[in-house]
Amino acid sequence: MQKKILHLNKIIFQQAEKFGQRAFIYHKNDDTNVWEPVSWNTFATEVRLIGKALISLGVKEGDRVGIFSQNMYQHLVVDFANFAIKAVSVPIYATSSPSQLNAIISNASIDVLFVGETEQLETLHAIKPVKKVVVFDDEADISEFNDAQTYTSLLKKSFDKAVDTEFENRLAKESEDDLMNILYTSGTTGQPKGVEIRQSNYTEFIRIHNERFSLIDKSDISLSFLPLSHVFERAWTYFCIYKGVTIYLCHFPSDVEECMKEVRPTAMCAVPRYWEKVYAAVQSKVDESNFISRQFYYWALAVGKKYNLNYKRHNKHANTSVSAYYKMFSRPLFNKIKREIGLDRGRFFACAGAKLSDEINEYMHSIGLNLCYGYGLTESTASVSCFLSENIHYVIGSAGRIMPDVKVRISQDGEILLKGKTLTKGYFNNPDATKRAFTEDGWFRTGDSGFIDMHNNLYVTDRIKDMFKTAGGKFIAPQQLENLMIEDNFVEQAVAIGNERKYVSMLIVPKFSELEQWAKEHNLKWKDNEELIALPEVYRLFKSIVDKRTGHLARYERIKRFSLLPSCFTMEQGHLTNTLKIKRKVINEMFKTVIDAMYN
Repeated sequence: MQKKILHLNKIIFQQAEKFGQRAFIYHKNDDTNVWEPVSWNTFATEVRLIGKALISLGVKEGDRVGIFSQNMYQHLVVDFANFAIKAVSVPIYATSSPSQLNAIISNASIDVLFVGETEQLETLHAIKPVKKVVVFDDEADISEFNDAQTYTSLLKKSFDKAVDTEFENRLAKESEDDLMNILYTSGTTGQPKGVEIRQSNYTEFIRIHNERFSLIDKSDISLSFLPLSHVFERAWTYFCIYKGVTIYLCHFPSDVEECMKEVRPTAMCAVPRYWEKVYAAVQSKVDESNFISRQFYYWALAVGKKYNLNYKRHNKHANTSVSAYYKMFSRPLFNKIKREIGLDRGRFFACAGAKLSDEINEYMHSIGLNLCYGYGLTESTASVSCFLSENIHYVIGSAGRIMPDVKVRISQDGEILLKGKTLTKGYFNNPDATKRAFTEDGWFRTGDSGFIDMHNNLYVTDRIKDMFKTAGGKFIAPQQLENLMIEDNFVEQAVAIGNERKYVSMLIVPKFSELEQWAKEHNLKWKDNEELIALPEVYRLFKSIVDKRTGHLARYERIKRFSLLPSCFTMEQGHLTNTLKIKRKVINEMFKTVIDAMYN
């Protein structure tokens, strides 16, 4: 019988009673570079103290409290302190621009804002729209803010009996309709919208994931490196709290490779971009090895594919020879590879947030990684579908089996529509956007196209808004083309172009570490990236890659022209959202000259 799923305002206190001094969260001390534990008891005590402090600051029930920070344990303390006093927690991406931050603070009417470090303070300083600021970093300079203090000073405040009583009164109140979070989507087409996530959404999320992910338990160790402002990491973290999992917080996403080797997590959620980098790193080492080593590796990989995809996936025993070869040669080799990148203890790795290429998906399963690929949205409180956690019966090419009690249907024009208890009721303070998001009979419009097979597996083919039509009237799914290209070891990023154009073209950012090595082997001369991509030999290399990767497609889908770019698309320059999705409109505007040249 499944245990009762507690309201998020009480779950920390209940788990503290159960686990006491056991380590709940580890965070890295920036000065000593040592992972430091925070026990369940300590965390619960801080939640109670910060909750009382917020009441003393004048935070009322239903008020929105912002958290503008990197992944820090204080971020989660404030989250659960807000829940305890019936305030609404509003996480904001630490990389947000001043205009994005201002829009969110204005839309949510935030008066109290928790800020991570100096970088976020500088962003806030450009707009200064809040009344009270609390900074997690004790070393940050807060002198230019009228009403600012540190998190540490807030913890040390003393309170009168009235505050204690008010805290307990609010804690005693709970409803499944309580608004817990407003999560702002990253906004590929404009200003972000605030998705309302209520207790009922999280209750259902935990219930159905407990059914689907039954193998996760208190013995697991999870590395948290995606921003806690992202629904995927946030919902996963709440699920880990429910299961009693120990969490390591990676302060900066850029440190994930180092953290992986130190922590060696047993479970984790990650976006496809992480697995693309893992795949590229392994392939690079293989390419650098000698001929005999490469041949052995590819033979072992073929055995791994047979063992894991032909047999284990279908819950069958492999034949004697395949089983013996896998156990004697393939598995030891793959364990060595996984150990070098911190994946050797992994039992379960959830993956979502964007399209994962079939090639990489298949590869990870072939080497024995339990990659649980799925699909979801902020509006659906993450997962709509995913592979089974037992690593069986998954279908490469699909986004997994639809989650229990999540209703999915496909509209006449191919759009994926959703209903269920994990679905948001709408966008905060934005009735027009809410109305547009739902059909007249109450189904949520995902904006994604796809289909469902006879085994209830969901296939997501593309973003409807991303799809474009060429001048010849042919519809093109750009993500399909882009994923084919980034599977190549020489390609870092790719963006397909062609809306109302006579053919499809592409902007390609090379993986310069690989390209430079190739250029040296071919005795080429260059000074910088601009000169390197201008070399005719480099153009011919990428022409062969484009032809190889897209040659099997219909003629109208193939890439007729391409341009190589000297640097990556970045969030800082406005090319990408905070979740690393391409802003297609921005790319088309910023690279208009380059794009137009491909059609002249």
